[in-house]
Amino acid sequence: MANKKTQATIAKKTKIKRKLSIVKIHLKAEFNNNIVTLTDMDGLVLAWSSSGKQGFKGSKKSTPFAAQKATEEIIDKIKETGAGSAHLIIQGAGMGRDSFVRTIQASTLQIESINDITGFAFGGVRKKQQRKG
Repeated sequence: MANKKTQATIAKKTKIKRKLSIVKIHLKAEFNNNIVTLTDMDGLVLAWSSSGKQGFKGSKKSTPFAAQKATEEIIDKIKETGAGSAHLIIQGAGMGRDSFVRTIQASTLQIESINDITGFAFGGVRKKQQRKG
């Protein structure tokens, strides 16, 4: 006998399709994978794709071609939202950075800005000098 309470409370999730004019596209280009995320201007994730999601395995996930395929999937999602322009945010030192930008330039999407937020190591803070005397 099935529990009536669980059957009554189960509801299907419906995706809210919003029409946006400007979106943000984040690329995390690592040495092992490329992750592309589509967000609205507030940072809420609308869609995402990665080289691994496209079916690439092993060292092929970090190639520029894999980043291009992941970006093409995100561009298709952007067309569903109706956005005409985008802000690009790039992080990481992987090989997919250039092909990501080229793929978006080849589409009909207008690029508003390109920000590179890649962190870099600087050796940290100096240790306190030892007291003499």
